Amino acid sequence: MSELDRRLKGIGMTSARTRARLVDRLRRQGIRDERVLGAIRMIPRHIFVDEALASRAYEDSALPIGCGQTISQPGVVALMSQSLVEGQTPKRVLEVGTGCGYQTAVLAKVVEEVYSIERIRQLVERAHSHLLSLRLRNVRLKHGDGMIGWSERAPFDGILVTAAPAQLPEELLEQLAVGGRLVLPLGGSGKQKLLRIWRTPQGFEQESLGPVSFVPLVGGLS
Repeated sequence: MSELDRRLKGIGMTSARTRARLVDRLRRQGIRDERVLGAIRMIPRHIFVDEALASRAYEDSALPIGCGQTISQPGVVALMSQSLVEGQTPKRVLEVGTGCGYQTAVLAKVVEEVYSIERIRQLVERAHSHLLSLRLRNVRLKHGDGMIGWSERAPFDGILVTAAPAQLPEELLEQLAVGGRLVLPLGGSGKQKLLRIWRTPQGFEQESLGPVSFVPLVGGLS
């Protein structure tokens, strides 16, 4: 077995058994989509964090990934993924904020195509390495401004945003297909809520999925 394969498999606190315990906790928290739970069981979260933090990878907590960013806690990743795909299987999904690529990898296991955009080049390169090691063939990454989306690949059946804008980005709403869903945190620090927004032939409808805490969505490139 190669060193990469050993790392992907994990041992002790990074083993498949530890991932299974995480899935059991998520199920008790109300995550019921078996596709999402299966993806979280399969994806080795420990490879997406610094080796010094690997033993904490399967705690339900956010962890730093550098560049002032974090990897979202598994419970939030599961909730957002479930909210996006519940009752359907979106073909083409846009993720705004690739980060280290963990949420990207989970999405890649439950939808047909993932287009992920990240403003920080260092994170794009890191995510590319992680996703390549997992041999995920249905993901496209772009170093770009997530505030304006990825218009040349639109429309999207689903859009998932992993950082919180102060207001709904109009460009992302325009890139959502009729019948598609947008899942994102919205609001300033301390006052954020997770929203699910549908695009209908008549306009947009939304529901709140509860309070959350995300880093702010920032425009431009780094």
